[in-house]
Amino acid sequence: MGIKRRLRGASAAAPLTLALLMATGCTSTPDAPAQPTATPSRSVAVAQVCANPAAGPASAPAGAVTVDPAVVGDLAVKTKSSPPNTTFWLQPGTHRLESDRYAQIIPKEGDSYLGAPGAVLDGGKTNEYAFGGTAGTVTIRYLTVQGFIAPQNEGVVNHDSADGWVIEHATIQNNSGAGLMAGAHQRVRANCLRGNGQYGMNAYKTGAPVSDLVVEGNEIVANDTDEWERRQQGCGCTGGVKFWAVNGADVRGNWVHDNRGAGLWADTNNNDFRIEDNVLEANDGAALIYETSYNAVIRNNTIRRNNWVEGRKSADRGDNFPYPTIYLSESGGEPRIPARTDKIEIDRNVLEDNWSGITLWENADRFCNSPANTSSGDCTLLVKNTGRCAQPTIATPPLYADCRWKTQRVDIHDNRFVLDPSVVGCTVKCGLMAVLANYGTYPDWSPYKGEPVAEAITGKQQNRWHDNAYLGPWSFVAHDPSRMLDFGQWRGAPYQQDAGSTFQPRAGG
Repeated sequence: MGIKRRLRGASAAAPLTLALLMATGCTSTPDAPAQPTATPSRSVAVAQVCANPAAGPASAPAGAVTVDPAVVGDLAVKTKSSPPNTTFWLQPGTHRLESDRYAQIIPKEGDSYLGAPGAVLDGGKTNEYAFGGTAGTVTIRYLTVQGFIAPQNEGVVNHDSADGWVIEHATIQNNSGAGLMAGAHQRVRANCLRGNGQYGMNAYKTGAPVSDLVVEGNEIVANDTDEWERRQQGCGCTGGVKFWAVNGADVRGNWVHDNRGAGLWADTNNNDFRIEDNVLEANDGAALIYETSYNAVIRNNTIRRNNWVEGRKSADRGDNFPYPTIYLSESGGEPRIPARTDKIEIDRNVLEDNWSGITLWENADRFCNSPANTSSGDCTLLVKNTGRCAQPTIATPPLYADCRWKTQRVDIHDNRFVLDPSVVGCTVKCGLMAVLANYGTYPDWSPYKGEPVAEAITGKQQNRWHDNAYLGPWSFVAHDPSRMLDFGQWRGAPYQQDAGSTFQPRAGG
């Protein structure tokens, strides 16, 4: 996994009152892609935003500048002519920009944009960007933004990843590229991010990590309508949300569902994530990928019916790799990198009827300076000078350890793993837990050839399952894909996993 190229690109969170409704399906609007209507297998409270958007103010707040939808480009003109810290109230109706592909709103510091009920900013499949520029502390609320055609890997709202933006109660839908980009201290709350061509949100900023990001109470659904993984096989460039080099993120209370590809994907030198109280369901790929990244808590999430499409594809082509629903790829706890935790803790989640469970993986050939490093030349956060990761120094401490991302210090406990193959519709192994690596072969100067990486991830890097509950025909993989184990072998020497766990081979009991 991993992308092969780089992308372009406040205060503590206030309490948020979420509309937590029972997940009984979601209806569509005329401008939205079709929504799933099947009742979930059990009742769970979720942020059902798209079918029940919050309404903005029906009249202009005191001191606000009124924007008229009948005047093309009115919002851009009034933004340009107004001082910083201006509030703009968009009247009901469809607002448009000038018919130049680069026409967009360039806010000033502290500007706020409020949509009246029925206010829509529509790019008319002509404009590439809705809101751009580098001004900070911009607020967008109660506005629908649709019909923009951002290029691949770029975004429609906050195109330039400015800092301190707050996007709340907005519907960002049916755009190309990413619906939303992210800057430092950004707050993304109670939005509908739906049917965008590539990502619902792409959290990436050129030249600096995005820090202190909050993504809370959003519905993130049916993104990657342009099917980029099919158009550019192996690009690693899709997801409900993609995070790149984010240092500090709280992702909580979201409903992430029915996205083509992964639901949430943190890729390359992310750190200090808390992913809690989300419902992740019916995504074509993994519910969560945490790749070449560090230090996270993944807790109290409901994760169901994910990876049916991509898992089945891998089985149909005869691939024996355990493609999972939670995928940790070269990611682990690292005490030397400051965070709220010094490990990756996966606990108190419910995983129900997904295609497989959790895989901890390391590619022995992927490290700093290796041609097999798909993270576009990036190195680990422990090595500032990538050029040091070369022979002969890479073969000696500390670089031998620090030049590679390691899946280490992962603690998986108090989770409930439920699998009914008749629900998933699988006749091959679709209930796998795994900790493994490949046999190192490449490049010629690699100090990681052979089995040392597989031996380390399996037995030497403090990766532990314990005190979990398994219902269904689960199997386990250790060291490499050929070592398929039953529950007794998994718990026995030399692996000694899942102490204190229970195993019931038939689900439903």
